[in-house]
Amino acid sequence: MKKYLLPEDGNYYKANLHAHSTVSDGAYTPAELKELYKSHGYSILALTDHELLVDHSDLDDEDFLTLTSLEYAFIENKPYSHARTIELNMFARDQHNETQVCFDPAYVFHGEKWRVPDVKRVGDIYKRSYKVESIQQVIDEARANGFLVSLNHPGYSMETPEFFGALDGLFAMEIYNHISFIGSGVYDYNPAMYDDMLRRGKRLYCIAADDCHGGWRDESPKCDRYGGFVMIKADELEYSKIISALENGDFYASPGPLIEELYVEDGVAHIRTSAAKYIAMNTCTRPFGGIAAAGEGEYIFEATFKLPASGYFRFDVIDERGRHANTRAYFVE
Repeated sequence: MKKYLLPEDGNYYKANLHAHSTVSDGAYTPAELKELYKSHGYSILALTDHELLVDHSDLDDEDFLTLTSLEYAFIENKPYSHARTIELNMFARDQHNETQVCFDPAYVFHGEKWRVPDVKRVGDIYKRSYKVESIQQVIDEARANGFLVSLNHPGYSMETPEFFGALDGLFAMEIYNHISFIGSGVYDYNPAMYDDMLRRGKRLYCIAADDCHGGWRDESPKCDRYGGFVMIKADELEYSKIISALENGDFYASPGPLIEELYVEDGVAHIRTSAAKYIAMNTCTRPFGGIAAAGEGEYIFEATFKLPASGYFRFDVIDERGRHANTRAYFVE
């Protein structure tokens, strides 16, 4: 029997799930970012401004959707140049939910500080600390109040797998963060961290995102937009349908290559892609998954792999520029 791992029906919508505007420390207004991303084929933008949750649904149209979201930070008590950070993105299940969890106005460092007195919040002012217990409490409060929570840029954060692995309840982590490299030279591509989380029993998905801040023009080699995206498969471009697709893992992460079809049938996985040099299946059990490769001057567009007997498997598609598209992990059971 054929089972589709990425839905057979519906449409793919290109999304950037991490962006900063003038609401916090970004160079462009929300409206300007919408037009920039829309002109590059995107249908979805999460404006994850630091510590401020803003409903941008006034920017939506029939071809473009904004996700109500924010980025929440834990910063080690050291000079910032040496401080480790943990940052989480929170995505509201209800587009019009602007009620923040674990809010502390002292963390609103940038942009539209005038919003602080009017922030709607749950509970008292929250004094966060750089401890697993505090981070876990924030994740739990966010989930209880209607948010999906993802872990951002593990490389830039400078934390250990043991620290990240102590956190529960994340729906996803960034397997690729574009500005870490284009802005700081940190190659924040994290497949090993993703596998480590999976092997610790964390059933989470993976995201590629821009984390854009800067005012570089589109043609600049240092433009921090359009470098990492997710392709979300859903019936329509409607807020609850997109959130459901994210919750269900009906998407993949990429800075370039496309995955057009993915299904299993009779114990074999079938994948069809854009032009690739390599298509790999990664597993957590020996002899691992396998790889299909193109010869010099050639490309491959599909591959098949026998499923492992247990554990999980996921796919990595690599194009001629060395860019990796990653699916989430699928568990055999």
